[in-house]
Amino acid sequence: MNLKYIILVLLVLSFTFGCATPPTEEMNNAIEAVTRAENNADAVLYGAGNLARARDALRRMQDEANSKRYSAAKVLAGEAIAAADKAIADGQTGAARAREEASSLLASLRPMITETGKSINSAQTRGLALDYIGLNQEFDAAQLNTDQAEVALAGKQYQDALEKGRNARTGLNDINQKLASAAVSVSRKK
Repeated sequence: MNLKYIILVLLVLSFTFGCATPPTEEMNNAIEAVTRAENNADAVLYGAGNLARARDALRRMQDEANSKRYSAAKVLAGEAIAAADKAIADGQTGAARAREEASSLLASLRPMITETGKSINSAQTRGLALDYIGLNQEFDAAQLNTDQAEVALAGKQYQDALEKGRNARTGLNDINQKLASAAVSVSRKK
């Protein structure tokens, strides 16, 4: 019975002393992982949820370490690292998706600009009753938005490229709607 007691005491002591020091390496790795994610613009933009979880795990890790609950701090360090890595991965995926979407949108805009320009000229030639000064200002704004979207895409500012591209598409759609309405109005009069 004495031997069992001694073994039990030794196990408890080894567990106690094994967990008596802070998991410094794991905690430092967690801090580095979260800092790396915070400094990654794509992770901040597209992986915000996981980045918030990483920050929260880091904060709780520090609280546990301050309370000398080192086992819990070590587990939370692992959670912080995993969440920070996931935020970076989500950032890469989100950026790739936004780049593809912006590229596709911009590829569709140039032909749309050409067709809209031809439609404006045709409407003017046909003498449709429209505000051509206003239409040309809207058309110029759509072209400018498209140009700015292309610059943003080249600069890897995918969200800005999407916003500008969508604005251009909306402007062109509005112009085409006005042109179509004017054409329908003339055909009804005939």
